Amino acid sequence: MAMLFEPITIKGIHLRNRLVFPPMGTYLATADGGVTQEHREHYLARAQAGVGLIVLEHAFITPQGKARSNQLGIDSDAKIPGLAALVGVLHQAGAKVVAQLNHAGSNTRAELIGAQPLGASAVEHPKSHTVPREMEMQDIESVINSFAKAALRAQAAGCDGVEIHCCHGYLLNQFLSPITNRRQDRYGRDLEGRMRLPLEIVKAVRRVVGPDYLLLFRLAGDDMLPGGVTLAESKLVAREAVAAGVDVLDISGGLGGYSPEGAGPAYFLPLASAIKQVVSVPVICTGGIREPHLADGIVRDGKADLIGVGRAQFADPQWAVKARKILE
Repeated sequence: MAMLFEPITIKGIHLRNRLVFPPMGTYLATADGGVTQEHREHYLARAQAGVGLIVLEHAFITPQGKARSNQLGIDSDAKIPGLAALVGVLHQAGAKVVAQLNHAGSNTRAELIGAQPLGASAVEHPKSHTVPREMEMQDIESVINSFAKAALRAQAAGCDGVEIHCCHGYLLNQFLSPITNRRQDRYGRDLEGRMRLPLEIVKAVRRVVGPDYLLLFRLAGDDMLPGGVTLAESKLVAREAVAAGVDVLDISGGLGGYSPEGAGPAYFLPLASAIKQVVSVPVICTGGIREPHLADGIVRDGKADLIGVGRAQFADPQWAVKARKILE
């Protein structure tokens, strides 16, 4: 059998294969972030095709952390029943489900959230061009608490785990990156300070969900911008995240965008494989992977443990079915 379709068990969670449908925003939610029938149809098609793990699109943990209109939300207990119904149908189709928790920070607009966005420092965001209000201690404490409460909601809804989003220019990536973090307190200055908030959130989430719940961390392996987070720094962050309680590392790119300009297939593989060498937990590799033999070879060669196929599965819900036939 192809390695891509070999099962794997992580923290007691049995995945029927190594194929992941990674978090990709659909913006199909209700105006306040609720799950819709369109969501159910979208994710169920991929589950029925045989994907092992679905990481739901990023969900805002507080209205101030909303990135886009019609984004999925996990900011209140009122969202639990809709999320639970979604998770239930995906479980019936054989997929495991992880909720991705996110705060946009300054990667949003004031007119969307009705307030000045928050950020690590009052510097312009390179993607949104928003200048945020620098977060004070009470803001930081509130965000930590909001992540923890969101994780409990995901757990209550029956999700198999949660993923903390520290990538793609959102709040935790903003704290991690020297481009957007110019703080001179304990949450800035050097790498130890810049990684402090993401790690405190990992620890807070781990405390509330317990030792046996699956905890993923989406890490910016490289900011892909001059003066940003480097792979050498991300290796250190990855090790600290695992020590803080992370079970799976999901590697992507950072502040500079989702893909390097002119990149070929598997463009995040160098980042994922390098980070896999320094941690003991499974690593997900994503980034322009469309060809089944390439996906299978990455797992077979031990360069990653799971493969996120995003755009190809987004475009073709039957990608998993077709890939299995090709690899037979």
